[in-house]
Amino acid sequence: GKGGVGKSTTAVNLALALAADGARVGVLDADVYGPSVPMMLGLSGRPDSPDGKTIEPMRAHGVEAMSIGLLVDQDTPMIWRGPMATSALTQLLGETRWGGEAGLDYLIVDLPPGTGDIQLTLAQKIPVAGAVVVTTPQDIATLDARKALKMFEKVQVPVLGLLENMAVHVCTGCGRVEHLFGHGGGERMAAQYGVPLLGALPLEIGIREQGDAGVPIVAAAPQSTAARAYRDAARRLAATLATRPRAPIGLGAALMG
Repeated sequence: GKGGVGKSTTAVNLALALAADGARVGVLDADVYGPSVPMMLGLSGRPDSPDGKTIEPMRAHGVEAMSIGLLVDQDTPMIWRGPMATSALTQLLGETRWGGEAGLDYLIVDLPPGTGDIQLTLAQKIPVAGAVVVTTPQDIATLDARKALKMFEKVQVPVLGLLENMAVHVCTGCGRVEHLFGHGGGERMAAQYGVPLLGALPLEIGIREQGDAGVPIVAAAPQSTAARAYRDAARRLAATLATRPRAPIGLGAALMG
């Protein structure tokens, strides 16, 4: 529900973590107003359309990706009303040749903030296997995350769990552990709503630097503390999904915070 909690960073690193375990993974950037997945994956140029009707997803670091940001200039604003944005989302999903003939094991959908048109379109028109709610520990973030969680409940999309981002910072100079955004907010929320806490991700400068550089931390430094945290969270997510019925057209995990 809240902007700035790290949904896109979480989406691309979870996708890379799942791919590192051998899965076929795609990332759909559903934030048509502020697409950031192309930059985070180091993608540029335009995707190909072999038949003039469908689009080949672009690939980076072993995952497929599609975003409105790959179809327009980087500084072009999407000055669209809701119906235009939702139409763009359904086209990006339905007209992309995800996985080729083999298909995908996982499609991670990176959602924008809020509980509006994009979220409702995703829930009502697409067989989503489950949602992951991303939050930071602070109360102002969990307030919006609670709204996101309740929205998914109302539209009957199962919430697979919470991911607490920016949970702890370890000072690079002195080693001091600091909870800059508070402590335990995600854990308390998970307990209150009876959903799993999939992981607590660190606040590290490398995560931001590698995202800006187009090589997410899971790909750039796979043995780092941060990369291990993403891999652990991805494996918990995969294990949770394995207990649920498979979606008819594959799997979509909506990342929302």
